[in-house]
Amino acid sequence: MERYSRQVILDGFGSEKQKILSESTVGILGVGGLGCPAATYLAGAGIGKLILVDSQSPEESNLNRQILHWPEDIGERSKSESAAWKLKRFNPDINIIEKTMEVTEDNIKEIFMDANLILDCTDNFLTRMILNKYCINSSTPFIHAAVESWHGQITTIIPKITPCLKCIFPNLPPAKKIFPIIGPAAGIFGSLQASEAIKILTGTGDPLTSKLLIGDVQYNQWDIIEIGKRENCPACKIA
Repeated sequence: MERYSRQVILDGFGSEKQKILSESTVGILGVGGLGCPAATYLAGAGIGKLILVDSQSPEESNLNRQILHWPEDIGERSKSESAAWKLKRFNPDINIIEKTMEVTEDNIKEIFMDANLILDCTDNFLTRMILNKYCINSSTPFIHAAVESWHGQITTIIPKITPCLKCIFPNLPPAKKIFPIIGPAAGIFGSLQASEAIKILTGTGDPLTSKLLIGDVQYNQWDIIEIGKRENCPACKIA
């Protein structure tokens, strides 16, 4: 298909990898600063189905970074509805499911049971740990990212193989209602999540498994930290 021709001609990609993407389902938890660019690039890449989940509605303070939400969406649509409306027009050949709800331990299985892979694009660690537990129990790979100020971090987690999120962050950082953020930082790390998703789904390249990529886009400082499982991790219970 002409739409995907520039990625199909990538070395080692071809129509076979494109078919894998078209048959894949990706869940996106949080359709904000990270979820908007990630969803846009995955829709552009031809992921067969995207599940967009967010309980919030767009606010004016979101507009410096949440590129799928526009002034006319404020007070009219939820974030999942706002993003889905635009993505369906961006690529009408894929299936977009929007869910406006809070993710809990009771409903997460129903929400993401069809997902081959999930992106952690949320902004709080309590929800992230609910996702971490579900992905361990269901053996679903997920890609964690977080941003604040000019900084960001990302890692790809393969349950039972790589460290889980609780291995990496045994003590939850305090929740913040308001935090500073420059738009491009969210755009960069959301785009990296989309790239990691494509690599994991197609078995291409070198994903950030057992590695934490940390970046400071203000001073262009980047580092990759090797990370390992914790033997006493209460989430994945490594023997």
